[in-house]
Amino acid sequence: MLRILAVGVVLAGPVAVQTADGGKYPVKVTASPAPKELKESFRKLLSEQSLQVVDDKGELLAELWFRKEVPVKATPEQVKNGLTYREVDETMLLGAVRFDKLFTDYRKQKIKPGVYTLRLSFQPQDGDHMGTAPYPEFCLLVPARVDPKPDLMEAKELHELSDKAPGGSHPGVLLLFPNEKPEETPKMVDKGTGHWVLMRKQDAVANGLKASLGIGLTLVGQTSAN
Repeated sequence: MLRILAVGVVLAGPVAVQTADGGKYPVKVTASPAPKELKESFRKLLSEQSLQVVDDKGELLAELWFRKEVPVKATPEQVKNGLTYREVDETMLLGAVRFDKLFTDYRKQKIKPGVYTLRLSFQPQDGDHMGTAPYPEFCLLVPARVDPKPDLMEAKELHELSDKAPGGSHPGVLLLFPNEKPEETPKMVDKGTGHWVLMRKQDAVANGLKASLGIGLTLVGQTSAN
């Protein structure tokens, strides 16, 4: 489960951050406004700093912008004990990502270069999805050009919009790992079985109360299911 620590660190200017495991996937925090492919209503919600993740070939794997604050539904007691993804409304906009080259999502689908929004989704608890992932929380990719506004939407609508990311009949998905003790410095962490996860601390707010939510976004690694 996810736990709260202090509020996120504010970094000014370009700052390079090496990963804990020998710097295989370095992360750089850079002053960079959200891309213009996003509508202004999205851009104003996002941080003006991006996280640039470099792959094992030294090329840019992904550039991400997260929300300045994520609204959550939590009591003061829940805030004290620790937030989970389940305190965040499904379909909530969490951020945006830009891929400069072809990217492979968690389901082994090919995602074309471009800008995509990142929205929270909960995996259906049915027979079709049994054993496909270790956790039921995901970020769904939605092409920026088709995401109409940053508000919440019906889960069905989100799935239909996300289908357009890989251009098939299944949403583009990035698995979310728990991040119980989010650290001030974002980094890629080796979770085993080929999974490398961007671990970061996200500022959140619950009924005006400041909090933090740990996010663990899988950028390298796919499901073992066929």
